Parts: sequence; structure tokens; C-alpha cells
Amino acid sequence: MHETAIFILTGIVLLTFLCQWLAWWVKLPSILFLLLTGIVVGPGLHLFNPKHLFGDMLTPIIEIAVAIILFEGSLTLQFKEIKQNVRVIRRLLTLGVAITAISSSLLCHWLFHFGFKISVLLGVIISVSGPTVIVPILRTVRPNEQISNILRWEGIIVDPIGALLAVLVYNLILALHLQSSLGKVTLQFLFHTSIGALLGIVVGYLTGLALRRHWFPDFLQNIATLALVLLAYGVGNHFDSGSGLLAVTIMGITLSNMEDVHIEDILDFKESLSLILISSLFIILAAQIQLSHLFQVLWSSILLILLLQFIVRPVSVFLCTLGSQLRWQEKCMLSWIYPRGIVAAAVSALFAIRLQQNSLIDSDDIVLVTFLVIIGTVIFQSLTSAWVARLLKVNEPESRGYLIVGANALARTIGAQLMKLNYRVLLTTTTWENAQAARMEGLPVFYGNLVSEYADRHLDLVGVGKLLALSGQSNLNTLAALRYKREFGAANIYSVQTSTGESTPEEKQVSAKRYRGKLLFEQGLSFGQLMASISIESKITQTMLSPEFTFEMFKQQKPNANILFALDPKNRIHFPTVNQDIKPDKDWIIVSLNPADVA
Repeated sequence: MHETAIFILTGIVLLTFLCQWLAWWVKLPSILFLLLTGIVVGPGLHLFNPKHLFGDMLTPIIEIAVAIILFEGSLTLQFKEIKQNVRVIRRLLTLGVAITAISSSLLCHWLFHFGFKISVLLGVIISVSGPTVIVPILRTVRPNEQISNILRWEGIIVDPIGALLAVLVYNLILALHLQSSLGKVTLQFLFHTSIGALLGIVVGYLTGLALRRHWFPDFLQNIATLALVLLAYGVGNHFDSGSGLLAVTIMGITLSNMEDVHIEDILDFKESLSLILISSLFIILAAQIQLSHLFQVLWSSILLILLLQFIVRPVSVFLCTLGSQLRWQEKCMLSWIYPRGIVAAAVSALFAIRLQQNSLIDSDDIVLVTFLVIIGTVIFQSLTSAWVARLLKVNEPESRGYLIVGANALARTIGAQLMKLNYRVLLTTTTWENAQAARMEGLPVFYGNLVSEYADRHLDLVGVGKLLALSGQSNLNTLAALRYKREFGAANIYSVQTSTGESTPEEKQVSAKRYRGKLLFEQGLSFGQLMASISIESKITQTMLSPEFTFEMFKQQKPNANILFALDPKNRIHFPTVNQDIKPDKDWIIVSLNPADVA
């Protein structure tokens, strides 16, 4: 039994990796492959039974994983970052959530004949989307910036809001089941809710205070925060399980909105934890499903998905966007994309177990319906959204923008010149000083690890289709090139030479150059040389070629100029590379870095 358990746990971790890798390869949400894998290895092939493997520890494992999910989701809830379409987003998160939850509850009661209280809980659960399923669809569809911003922020914020509502509904259902007096029910509900909210605020504030004042050494900050999350959940769970989940959600919201508290490292730490623990959780959850119940709810679930897709969501969006400047095509696109995701699966499994323990419902019913809705909405919207966007003409016609690795002086210089030519740029850095310098110069910058899961969820790449790796760190440039090679295509990956030796034909350099894409600028012109030239106040010039002033004349007039890139008459950017020089002609614009004495 001991060896079997080790073999099963090893297999779960391996399947988690394969599912994540496959999702990245085909650009679909990983939750889809995780759930399908769980169904195959569990009820499909009977290779894995979570209840037999974990026994009494199954429920605590699920509870802790859900607590971590809710905390991480609420950490992204920073209202100050919502600058555009505030009114529409606010309506979607209030009126929209209410319409979706009420409609879903009534549909569940009508289609599945669940009791009203259970229907309300299930309706709230399946009202939750999330960035883990929306962002991959947006990257494939590439809708315009307005649609992308609304959907991305709605997905981020609705996660903790939906979970919070589910916790509140669950608390109310449990209180009504255990108490006969309406007064006692109300008092108990308010008490448990107050305990969870107060605990979350207090622990969240103290955690933020500790991080701000560096009470913990850097290498212990992530562990300390995780320990405090579990402490908040444990204390809240002592009063009521819903209070514990509410506490960690409020804790994350409090922490994320405190001034001068940097939580980027905490979010980075969560990535490895989620890939191992949380991704494995969904295989475990799906493996518990009893397929004997599938055909009892299958057709009703399909009808529920269709009603949510074609009636509930459009009604919600059109009501929430009344009076806005959105075109009807943009409203239709907003109506089309709203897949269900991670929180819906985890919360449904947890509450189903809790409700079953209190003899309120067979857990297979609520979990199976939720999983079918998740799988149905993810598959349908992933396969059709790109076509709908093209039909409505709301997708970006071409990914002309540049994702720039680094926010150093070279990256800021090139980024600024590209923006002057109306190209979208997005700089990325893990150095706070460079991020601040870029913002002071009016350049958009992403502060964080470019190849992190946090970047996958929050990096807005709408209209971006090329990578310029301009960091002074060769390994970072290579890693970024590998990460975005499939997304942008090998022909659109460029890397700066971090040393003059990189352009030499030595055998030891061949693989590095292959992985890093095209090496920028002329042979031997390295990152260090360009940075040195910028530091001595070299001038950036834009030179228009003509029949009277040819490229040869430009080189004779400015023999020491370093050409950064050129713009042809069709408004296309051309970068000089080690293996291919550009050949500008008339009406081209050459952007060059020139020594101050000849500029």
C-alpha cells in the first residue's frame, strides 16, 4: 500500500506537468486538461480513487488548497489599477454578478430540480469566471484593447467576489439547516461573517505591516505569509468553515491594497505551489466524479450552458453597458467570452463535501454539474471566440507591438522611438529603479518576472507580436525567447548581443544563438557598447531617405552612427541583425544612435 501510494502521487505530479505543458502548447486553459485527465484516471480507468488514497485527509487537503486559491486570487484585487471603463467594470461586478447568480440559480432549480437553497449555492458558484481561463482565450482571440481590459479585470476581480458570495450563501444554508429560530439564524450568520471579515482585515494588515517594516528576512517572507494565511484560515475555521475562507479572501484584499507593501515575490512563490498543489487538486477533484450520474444531468447541463451563453450573459452585459461608449459589436464580444474556471471547481467540491456531511445533498450532483459547465464553456468559447471576433471586426488586425525584455537605458531609448512611430511597446523588468525610470518617461512597463505564471495572467499582450530581448542578462534573454517563441514565432524574436564574442562563429555559441532568436545590430555591437554610448549623451536621430539623400550618403555623413532600426514606406519596422543587414531605400526612416559630436 505504501509503495502504491507513492506511485500514485508521483503519477499525479507527472500528469500535472503534462497537462500544463499541453495547455501551454495549444494555448488553452490548463484547467480543461486537468479536469479531463482526472476523469480519465478516476472514474474512466479506475486507476485512482482519492477517497481510498487520502482517507480522512481528503477534506483538509481540499480546504487548504481552496484557501490558498482564494488568497492568491484576492491578492490581484487592486482597484487603483482600473483606469479605463470603470463604470462598466463596476456594473459587471455588481449588477452583472447579481443577474448571473440569480438567473443561474433559477435555471438550476428548473433544470435539475434541486432544492432552492442548493440551487442558489450552485448558481453563485457557476457565476464565477477567472483570469486563468480568460487570459489564454484573450491571447488567442486578440480583441481590441477596450474589450481586453474589461474582460481581464472582470475576470481578476470576480474570482474573490464570487467566492465570497459562495461562502456567504453556504454559511446561510448551514445556519438555516442547524437552527430553527430565524433570529438565531441571522445572528449566527452575522457573527460568522463578522468573525471572518475582522480576522481577514487584522491578519492582512499585520502581515502587510510586517512586510513593510521588514520584520521577516527576505528569504522567510513567502513562508511567513503562507503560514499566516493558514493561521487565518485555521482560526476562522474553528468558528465555521465558511468564516475561514472568508478570512483568507479579505486578508488578500487587505494586503493587496496596502501602500508600500510589495507582494510580487509572494505571487511568484505561489506559482510553484499552485503548479504542484493546486493543479494536482483538480485532477483529484475530477477523479471523484461518479460517471453513473453523468447521463442523469448531461442534457440538462448542456441546456444550462446554452442558456448561460446565449441569454444570461448577453442580458447581463447589455444591461451593464447601457450608456457606455462601447459599440454593439464590442458588447457582443463581451457577451461571448465568460468561461468558468478554477474557483468554481474548487469551491463546488469543498461545499459539496460539507453539505453532504450535513445530509443536505449528494456531493456528486453539485460537483458534476459544475465541472460540466466549466468544460463546456471553456471548450465552446476557446473554439469559437476567434471566429466571432473576426466576424464582428473587433480583433486586432495585426500584432505590431513589441514586448521588450528590460527597462534599462537601451530598452527605454528604443521603446520611446517605437512609440513615436505609433507602435505599441511594453517594457518588462524585475528592477524597481528601472521600472520607475520607464514610468517617469511615459513608457508602459510591467514590473515582474516575464516568464512567471503571474505574467501569464496579468501581462496584456493585445496587439503585441514581437519580442526584443534587450536585457544585459544573457540567460534572461534566452529564457524569454524560449517562452515566447511559439507565441510570436521564431522570426519575431530578437536578442541583443550581451558580449562582443557572441557573434563569433565558435561552436560553443551556436545553440545559444538558436535559442535566443536573431542577434540584434551589426556584428560585434554589444549591449555594453550601446549602453556606454547612451551614457555619454549620444543623440537619437530620425533620418528620412530620398533620391537626393541615399543610404550610402547617410553612412558617409554619419560613419560612426549605430543604426537601431528603420521604418519602410509601408510602416514596417526592420532591425539590423548579425546575419542580415537592412537595405533602406527612398522614403525610409532610419533611427540611429549617434555620437554627440556628429549628431
